Amino acid sequence: MSDYSNLSLWMATFEGDLTPRAPLDGDASADVAIVGGGFTGLWTAYYLAEQDPSLSILVIEREICGFGASGRNGGWAVGELATGFDAYSRRSSPQSASRLLDYVHGSVDEIGRVVAAEAIECGFAKGGVIRFARSRAQAERQAAEVESNRANGIGADIIRLLEPEEVRRFARPTGLHGGIFYSPCAALDPARLVRGLADAVERRGVRIVEQTGAVAIGGGSVTTTHGKVSAPVVIRATEAYTRDLPGERRTLVPLYSLMIATEPLDAATWAEIGLDTRPTFADDRYAVIYGQRTADNRIAFGGRAIPYLFGSRIDPATERDRRSHKLIRKVLVDMFPVLEGVDITHEWGGVLAAPRNWVPAVRYDSDTGLGTAGGYVGEGVAPSNLAGRTLADLITGADSELAELAWVGIESRPWEPEPLRWLGIRGTRAVMGWADRVEFGTGRSSRLGRLAYGLLRR
Repeated sequence: MSDYSNLSLWMATFEGDLTPRAPLDGDASADVAIVGGGFTGLWTAYYLAEQDPSLSILVIEREICGFGASGRNGGWAVGELATGFDAYSRRSSPQSASRLLDYVHGSVDEIGRVVAAEAIECGFAKGGVIRFARSRAQAERQAAEVESNRANGIGADIIRLLEPEEVRRFARPTGLHGGIFYSPCAALDPARLVRGLADAVERRGVRIVEQTGAVAIGGGSVTTTHGKVSAPVVIRATEAYTRDLPGERRTLVPLYSLMIATEPLDAATWAEIGLDTRPTFADDRYAVIYGQRTADNRIAFGGRAIPYLFGSRIDPATERDRRSHKLIRKVLVDMFPVLEGVDITHEWGGVLAAPRNWVPAVRYDSDTGLGTAGGYVGEGVAPSNLAGRTLADLITGADSELAELAWVGIESRPWEPEPLRWLGIRGTRAVMGWADRVEFGTGRSSRLGRLAYGLLRR
């Protein structure tokens, strides 16, 4: 049996039982079969059971609930989507895009409501996001971003610019030129949330089977390693692991993100860093970084040092890449020099999923009963809650705004075949890394970096 406590800081410090639930014990039937025991699958099960307790719902998980990104991520429940207003506006209308973003913003509070109602102790703290501008170029991009948000009707209650002295009230990184405060975000322990959510759906009568891999998914059935499940509704909630299903290798690419966690820090160290209200934090470099102050006073911090492996491969050895973890530590110490010499107690990693159009979406075909949601590009903790609510309404046929949101029904073309996929992803990420070095070194904005950033999302 795998030692699931090694997956992340969150799993290592989880005080509950990580023993796998029993696998499927032969052929079975259900009203709804959900493949994937992460946030998307479990939220869908939660809201379906709430809407219609008479439904028989079966969640099928290859490992244990929270094995994938849901138990390894940075613990940001941030109310935003990887592709913003313009991408959804082009596919629907400005009004529809605004409505979707309003719901995404509200998903943070909805998670907080469920956490309280279900007594899930996951360190939920709605402190917003502080994104530092640590070069002149980053400050210029932030100003343009806030201006664009204002033009789209998003007010200062959601996002606002900060002067350097305002940033220092929240945190005290080096090289400040300003910052952004984005309010709809909570820091949390994702493993405690996903494991608590699994317990909550079981209390509502949902059956979860673990150690049961899905071999094939089709209309009306799921073929697994332990039997066939017949169900008129089948939901695929497999995110980066979608690549393991027949015919799905180019649907979503698995992109790696790696993390470290410090030892618990003392009061004197925190006095130099800040983060008293537990905002999540990052700066605005192209190569994404992200961090939080945990409930037990560590810093959990991550970045995307090795973005992609040839052939959409998922390799556990990459999750322990020492060189990448050292680079992530170097970035953290550069931001907060007081952390030089502090012990790093945990190093881990995992894969997130990106569709070719970079646009998270929800899809459900009432004729075939097949549905899916995801492609969150690393920002799925809060949007997966909205995706679960949306799928529940689509499945039950509820008369609601959720079923009409702008992300419903969006399709993405497949990723390019290899070696074009590897060359494109690794090449654009290399250019963005180079652009960050230019901007930190000179302060000048890199047009090539902006171009590469845009090309990766076309």
